[in-house]
Amino acid sequence: MYKVLLIEDDVLIKKTVESKLKKEGFELLSCIDGRDGIEKARTELPDIVLTDIMLPYASGLEVVSAVKAIESKAIKVIVFSSLGQEKTVSEAFKLGADDYITKPFSLSELSIRIKKQLAGN
Repeated sequence: MYKVLLIEDDVLIKKTVESKLKKEGFELLSCIDGRDGIEKARTELPDIVLTDIMLPYASGLEVVSAVKAIESKAIKVIVFSSLGQEKTVSEAFKLGADDYITKPFSLSELSIRIKKQLAGN
């Protein structure tokens, strides 16, 4: 079973994504701010991190950078962005993000992107 860390401060999006991924059999960890997300990534070593760009305490870019600096495990990162954040998404890729999805997004598309990353494609 793959371990997913979801870092999202929008409670509705967080609960909706959590429900979908649990139904699909993923082990799910979640939090609502970047600082807590970085700590969970370091201690729990998930297989993949899903992070919003705009977060309290530490941005999604800081999350990407911190997760990619974890040497004990290669963790995939998918970034959520709102329309108009193309420059920020470009920066996320430079920091090592593996994929991004624009909000609002389809839960089915998110699931497909997660599985693709976990399969190594």
